[in-house]
Amino acid sequence: MFIDTHTHLYSEEFNHDRSQIIKKAIGAGVNKLFLPNIDSTSIEGMLQLEKEYPENCFPMMGLHPCSVNENVEQELKIVEEWLGKRKFCAVGEIGMDLYWDKTFFEQQKMAFQKQIDWALQYDLPIVIHCRDAFDEIFHVLAANKKLPKGIFHCFSGNLEQANKIIDLGFKLGIGGVVTFKNSGLDKVVEQLDMQHLVLETDSPYLAPVPFRGKRNESSYLMMVAEKVAQLKNSTIAEVAEITTKNAEEIFN
Repeated sequence: MFIDTHTHLYSEEFNHDRSQIIKKAIGAGVNKLFLPNIDSTSIEGMLQLEKEYPENCFPMMGLHPCSVNENVEQELKIVEEWLGKRKFCAVGEIGMDLYWDKTFFEQQKMAFQKQIDWALQYDLPIVIHCRDAFDEIFHVLAANKKLPKGIFHCFSGNLEQANKIIDLGFKLGIGGVVTFKNSGLDKVVEQLDMQHLVLETDSPYLAPVPFRGKRNESSYLMMVAEKVAQLKNSTIAEVAEITTKNAEEIFN
């Protein structure tokens, strides 16, 4: 059994074949699918999937840093209301993204900290989005006396960064990037203990080789698992067992 710890199955990219994609994933042994929220526009579709597949689809609640703008207070209020209304598996995805735009850096930092606080309040893990913002994110995390459990989603950093994250008690979300020829992530994963890793697709984004550049889907998690097994000189069964246990530990 595998767990896809990060998949945007509610995305419009799946509008024409969503049920087939989910059935295909379950048929491939990827039978737990964790859904990170983006903002107020993604909640309805995400919760609908949970309703249709209660044994397979597990929603998070959070505000994605790329959705942080002049409406940040309004969006955070919606997140807070939902967290108070019902149970979610995590607060996510949250964090900072300075790749496209640095205009709302201060607002991203504020939203990140506020959502860390809510995760502690509701005893939930966090799922962190980090793009071109490792030092900034690490600074926020290190300033907290107490942190929730969590996952650094779509980790693609170096060994030093990986160890810093592990020292804070987080798992590393490993996805399709580990299969990319010049990413360097393969060299990092080779040097890490599997107890620190969880698997993810981030579908519909970042499809693994040989589907790189095409739409990603949860069944492709198997290719990520195969690559990790090869790097760790292990079996797919062992990768499944260890990464599933790690994910279950994070998501209770």
